[in-house]
Amino acid sequence: MDLQLTGSRVLVTGGTRGIGRAIVETFVDEGAVVEFCARNAAEIEATEKALAGRAGRATGVQLDVADGPALTGWVAAAADRMGGIDAVVANVSALAVPDTEENWKASFDVDLMHTVRLAQAALPHLEASSNGSIVAISSVSGREADFASGPYGTMKTAIVGYISGLAFQLAGRGVRANVVSPGNTYFDDGFWQGAEKGMPDLFSMALGLNPTGRMGRPEEMARAVVFLSSPVSSFTTGTNLVVDGALTRGIQL
Repeated sequence: MDLQLTGSRVLVTGGTRGIGRAIVETFVDEGAVVEFCARNAAEIEATEKALAGRAGRATGVQLDVADGPALTGWVAAAADRMGGIDAVVANVSALAVPDTEENWKASFDVDLMHTVRLAQAALPHLEASSNGSIVAISSVSGREADFASGPYGTMKTAIVGYISGLAFQLAGRGVRANVVSPGNTYFDDGFWQGAEKGMPDLFSMALGLNPTGRMGRPEEMARAVVFLSSPVSSFTTGTNLVVDGALTRGIQL
């Protein structure tokens, strides 16, 4: 299927590792022009080199998304460089699971408010596009209570609520807004690889809950994001697409 993304101008937050890296890579392979941000300059350079020579192109900017003015400034500058914006993906998470006041603040600033600020800053450019799209990354921990309930899970729930309202508000303005909620996703230097080594009981429990017998891969999450961002998904807005291998059992009404 041709996702009709050749030449599309896309912003992705947190594009050097895990799901974010896979999202950037999938957009580039579809011919999109991508700007991504991350905090580590060396990882940005490595990602740019790894994705060079593909159908599209990817360029990275060093940025901490918890810095509101820096984030909104990046959106404006990227729009100037690319001549507009067609899609944005709010991917970054603080991954702040333990129930501490510091983690509540980090989760609010990084998970929720970076999503809000990215959407708000990009909106004028998305309205000018023929395919304006916002996709935010939540989690199955935002859909049901689990070990990550607390700062992480609560903000992931808030993201779904925010995007649902945004989809309704923007439907008549030609901009779509959707959520992808990944299940447990395993990748190098990710949370679950760390748990496998440092918290084997938690890892075994989580792995055992999934009827597929495995965890997800970043590229499986990325494909859902890129599809929802594409013109092929032009009548899909306000949805929360759960990609979890039947990990969650609740019926989503």
